[in-house]
Amino acid sequence: MKRAAVVALPVVIHETAIVHPSAVLDHGVEIEPYAIVGPGVRIGAGTRVGPRVLIERDTTVGSDCRLANGAVLGTDPQDLKYEGEQTFLQIGDRTIIREFATINRGTAASGRTVVGSDCLLMAYTHVAHDCELGNHVVVSNATNMAGHVTIEDWAIISGMVGIHQFVRIGSHAFVGGASRITQDVAPFCRASGNPTPKLYGINTVGMERRGISAEVRRALKRAYRILFQSGLNISQAIERVEADPELSQPEVGYFLDFIRNSERGITF
Repeated sequence: MKRAAVVALPVVIHETAIVHPSAVLDHGVEIEPYAIVGPGVRIGAGTRVGPRVLIERDTTVGSDCRLANGAVLGTDPQDLKYEGEQTFLQIGDRTIIREFATINRGTAASGRTVVGSDCLLMAYTHVAHDCELGNHVVVSNATNMAGHVTIEDWAIISGMVGIHQFVRIGSHAFVGGASRITQDVAPFCRASGNPTPKLYGINTVGMERRGISAEVRRALKRAYRILFQSGLNISQAIERVEADPELSQPEVGYFLDFIRNSERGITF
């Protein structure tokens, strides 16, 4: 039985685009009109760089990504402590970055800014220096994050949200539109509000869509009630959850570890 030949698609660069000689473009990359690809840039197979996109320098973009009109990637961090040291931006595979989104490189603090695979960053979003976004993250229009923000896998951030520096948002969390997030948002939870965001229960719909079992969802709901609605302080509530044999799920353990390790405090 003969295998079908694999044909590598050619790289296509529009005549008005500018690509630095040191940039590395894998097969099937398309560079559309007036785009600029700077030094130290690597672009994975099948990625399309839209018109007027700027990838300034020292940026890796994965395969099959889509960068829409006017997106700006890999620019210097907006941090007065930055002194020109070499830092990086890393974008995973199959990530979509829409019109006029901006993503800065890291600073010496971590050396890089990271956006994972299968993410969607909608128009006018801003990802600042040293931020780290996991996989399957959705960030809606005009949301802006300060430096060192962490958003874990499968989190969804609605539009026009402001996220304070060093904030962590846990996996499967949901943040409502126009919220002002100054403290960590626990995984699996829904948070919303401005100027003072609050929790609004477990993100049941999101967990159902992602195939998290009913048993795990029930355990997380019970843990949530003990942690945030029992009147116990956080230390006492964590002890009670850990002592309940019906709550010995890995997801509950991650939920507790996230809260226990929070440095900015938890939104509740």
